[in-house]
Amino acid sequence: MFPVHHKLFSLLVIIGQIAAAFTFPAPVHAQTLVAKEQMDRGAQLYARYCFMCHQSNGQGVPTAFPPLAKSDFLTADKERSIRILITGLTGAITVNGNVYNGVMPPAPYDSAQLADVLTFVHNSFGNSNGPVTLAEVRKVHEKCAGAQAVQEPYPYAPLPKAPEGFTLREVVRMPNHPTRMASDGKGKVLYVLCENGDVWRVEIANGALQRILAGDDYACPEGGHVTCTGLMLDEQRRLYIVVNYFHDVQPYVLDEVTIFRTTSVRDGEPAGPRPWLQTNYPWGVGPFNHSVGNIARGPDGFLYVTSGSRTDGGEPGDDPHYSQAGETPITSVIWRLDPRAEQQPNIEIFARGVRNPYGFCWNDKGEMFATENGPNADAPEELNQIKRGGHYGFPYQFSNWTNKPYAFTPDPPPGLKMTIPIANFGPDAGGSAAKPLYTFDPHSSPGGIVYLGKDFPPGYCGTYLATRFGNLLRCDKDVGFDLLQIKLKKNDSGVYDAQIKQLIAPLARPIDIHLAGRGKIYIAEYTRVLDNSGRVPMMPGRILELAVKK
Repeated sequence: MFPVHHKLFSLLVIIGQIAAAFTFPAPVHAQTLVAKEQMDRGAQLYARYCFMCHQSNGQGVPTAFPPLAKSDFLTADKERSIRILITGLTGAITVNGNVYNGVMPPAPYDSAQLADVLTFVHNSFGNSNGPVTLAEVRKVHEKCAGAQAVQEPYPYAPLPKAPEGFTLREVVRMPNHPTRMASDGKGKVLYVLCENGDVWRVEIANGALQRILAGDDYACPEGGHVTCTGLMLDEQRRLYIVVNYFHDVQPYVLDEVTIFRTTSVRDGEPAGPRPWLQTNYPWGVGPFNHSVGNIARGPDGFLYVTSGSRTDGGEPGDDPHYSQAGETPITSVIWRLDPRAEQQPNIEIFARGVRNPYGFCWNDKGEMFATENGPNADAPEELNQIKRGGHYGFPYQFSNWTNKPYAFTPDPPPGLKMTIPIANFGPDAGGSAAKPLYTFDPHSSPGGIVYLGKDFPPGYCGTYLATRFGNLLRCDKDVGFDLLQIKLKKNDSGVYDAQIKQLIAPLARPIDIHLAGRGKIYIAEYTRVLDNSGRVPMMPGRILELAVKK
């Protein structure tokens, strides 16, 4: 079962807490009765780890994620299927006559959970292979011991070297996968959102953790799949939390989007989250639901929210349970919202043509810049200067390409003016002075971005730092897993060019970055994985502090 190999929002995608939202098929073996309790447990585990790649119907995604439905590879060798979940898998395999070449890390489950999820897969989607027992899993575990198998505790990597003039330290290890950070900027407390909706208060000085909001209580109290990807603290100490809910309804699955805003204070912390904005659109084609994500207050006092695309590049898809209508008026855009609204603010479309923007920030001139994840078609990832009313190409153009990446790529409407991304003149992230790239290495998955002001020394003041989550598609070499420094300067045409330098590497899939306190930067590592070797499961990561030496 291959992990999600598309970009950040879908990824986050990756390891969501799906449970009751799905009613998976549960056929039984013709000769052996499979216990309903084990099938139910396995269905929940499948929804948590496997669904986003292999899909709710087990069909996978052509050329990207192999099918589990009626899979000859799966059913041919039960022991092999157990071993793959224990040790992971890398390299080419042939499934139902088609070749897939990806990376699957070990599943983050114990032996009993592995037996449950494998029993579910072996007896769903047209498969009927009987149960996978705990004894069978333990037997394979014994064979793998001392070889590729990863034993608990799953280690955190040693910290990489800090840049000259900075210190780097671990603040706290997170109990779930972090997606966003927020604070009042004073440097004492961080709020960390996890993908399941839990919000944790982190005392920066000693790493003390306190869960102040539980996702099960507000984000999806009836159970189901939620992906929580936006967090902001305003001047009134209200938290805004962006939640995407996979709603399996007819005729099409929906992404039900809710922005919660806290309404009270409990023990000095934000509490009482209530829906502030609610909307929906058809869930994305295949795995490409990039969701509504980052939320931040702009220099004008309004709130800005990213809403990614529901397609890879405008494709209609072929699953009748997922809408084939392409993008909607509220997807692949950036929203602008008025925080003075008591409830259900009007969604103003600030900019269009953005595929999967994970992070954005403003500089001291009030100029807005956003990172963007590109398509599976090997186009460079992007850094764009976002202007009101601008269009940034999607789905008509990627990077500075003039060719169409797909046969289904539509022609742009007559008269549409599209802005190409910022040119990267290197020396890192794929660009060079001789051959600039627009902007980052393909598939490197840029995430959060911040602007460094006067609290930082010469050489850093006036520059930007951006995280790169790292490639999930198979590449010639791993890219990303790092922190970049970006220097922007306007060229003779009045357009920004970039010089980009890798500042820290390797990092364990860094997903967000946040400023809090004078000269202090916080980096959220989503997991503990430093590369695509498949040696380490996607276990929860940690928060790091990068601080200017005093």
